[in-house]
Amino acid sequence: MDITFIKARDLPEAWFLCIRKTLEKGYQYVIDRGSWEGHQRKELDMAVVQIEHPGRRPLIPDVKPGIPSPASMDYVENYMSYLMTSLKADNEQYTYGEDLEKQIPEVIKMYREQGPNTNQAYMAIGSAASIGLSDPPCLRGIDTRIRYGKLNFIIYFRSWDLWAGFPSNLAGLQMLKEFMACEIGVEDGEIIASSKGLHLYDYCWDVARQAAGLGD
Repeated sequence: MDITFIKARDLPEAWFLCIRKTLEKGYQYVIDRGSWEGHQRKELDMAVVQIEHPGRRPLIPDVKPGIPSPASMDYVENYMSYLMTSLKADNEQYTYGEDLEKQIPEVIKMYREQGPNTNQAYMAIGSAASIGLSDPPCLRGIDTRIRYGKLNFIIYFRSWDLWAGFPSNLAGLQMLKEFMACEIGVEDGEIIASSKGLHLYDYCWDVARQAAGLGD
């Protein structure tokens, strides 16, 4: 397994750098099971992405004219609400908010009442029953750490759509982190995200190359 480490100053730069790395060195294969079954992915074996200033605006990438935008702030704001509430539509197998809704206030309370020096402020997503879903949760955990007076998120995705998921996911999680930092009374910190399934589907390889400035 090849571990790819990417260090970026903000969320848009992280997206562009990840696209470049995935197109250049991603493992190409046909999907046996999962989203877009029968199509191809280019996927990094293991990606670790450190974003030093994820709160820097804009939170979503600004792509060249003629290239479809992978995210919008309207969607991101709705996504943040989706992270914080357990409401679920009839056609949804799960929502992240089902698990996070009760854990978010507990983490805030833990830090406020007992101090920053703990390794227990971890928010889990999914359960043993998730393996039986046709589309189990992609985001599986949000670990938190207050260090040097700042709240940091350490995030794991089992599978992660780099084109359409990554920008909205991280922007929404950043907004959640800002909310939690404010409630705790600390500054906003970094995001460190990892995934053994950071990928691009074949339908977007060409447009991803254009967005990343890789040409033909």
